[in-house]
Amino acid sequence: MTLAAAIDSRHADLDDQRTLSVSPLRSPAEVRRAHPIDDALADTVRAGRKATVDVLNGADDRLMVIVGPCSVHDTGAALDYARRLAAKADELGDRLHIVMRVYFEKPRTTLGWKGLINDPHLDGSFDINTGLDLGRQLLVDITALGLPVACEFLDPITPQYIADLVSYGAIGARTAASQVHRQLSSALSMPVGIKNGTDGDVQVAVDGVRAAAASHVFPGTDLEGRSALIRTAGNPDCHVILRGGTNGTNFDAASVAEACLRLEKASLPERIVVDASHGNSKKDHNKQVDVVTDIAERIAGGETHTVGLMMESFIVAGRQDLTLGRSDDLAYGQSITDACLDWDTTAVQLERLAAAVAERRTCA
Repeated sequence: MTLAAAIDSRHADLDDQRTLSVSPLRSPAEVRRAHPIDDALADTVRAGRKATVDVLNGADDRLMVIVGPCSVHDTGAALDYARRLAAKADELGDRLHIVMRVYFEKPRTTLGWKGLINDPHLDGSFDINTGLDLGRQLLVDITALGLPVACEFLDPITPQYIADLVSYGAIGARTAASQVHRQLSSALSMPVGIKNGTDGDVQVAVDGVRAAAASHVFPGTDLEGRSALIRTAGNPDCHVILRGGTNGTNFDAASVAEACLRLEKASLPERIVVDASHGNSKKDHNKQVDVVTDIAERIAGGETHTVGLMMESFIVAGRQDLTLGRSDDLAYGQSITDACLDWDTTAVQLERLAAAVAERRTCA
């Protein structure tokens, strides 16, 4: 049934000029019931959120590291990666608060594969109901390892399906200025990082943090999928992510200090998460190592404003092209979106960051 037919067929010409079809979407409550969260999973999420807040507020002197694939396209490979990361998190947990990057939605400048939830079969069939099932179950499986997860929120409806399993949320560079996403951030129950703009504009992220800390009222959906008015208390745990941009990198000490000055002027906490990828790596995945090395040296020297670091990492280095409908041709454990560090290189970077935190403690 088309949209206009569902309302009033006499005026179909007012609504159906562009809409090809309207089909049912399962409610968030239905998907949550199919993939439930138990007490043990809930405890992992609570612990992950609390640790993140403590790191942001300086109550925990560990460094937060959000690391994982650019975007998930193979749930089996993602779970394989998660097992490796969970073991590393146990090993380094006294110095690093490790959160796995589990991103299901891929923002696009123009066109391309939009992520596991949007097109889970990688063939252009857009079986979103299945994508929601696969995504939520993967979060259940990863959380069951004792590993907290991070997701970027792109579509404002999607969080209702998965947010109860997420310990860290992110708003991307393309949506940092979006009022819809600032309102969403004010409602989310976990800390949220807001990235600087694609051009490198940091003020847009600072403004986003300030807006998300305030109360908002906006239309949305409830867990049953019904239209609803959402009133929020505001999110005090939002913060800026420096990811570089078209005008250059911004992970260096001077850029962090300048961002902190902007936060101070806005009466916001001076805390920064650095994204080692994207503009800061100049889109060369190997240069993430340079960013990590620089951050580690500064952490070892006593820097405290940089409270977290993001890395794009998977099992196999680099990236590969996806041909829709030919997913069997893909190499296992390699990204189909942004290029990533391989697992072995990632493990070395985690150890480097952990050593830096230990060194900072000796100087405190």
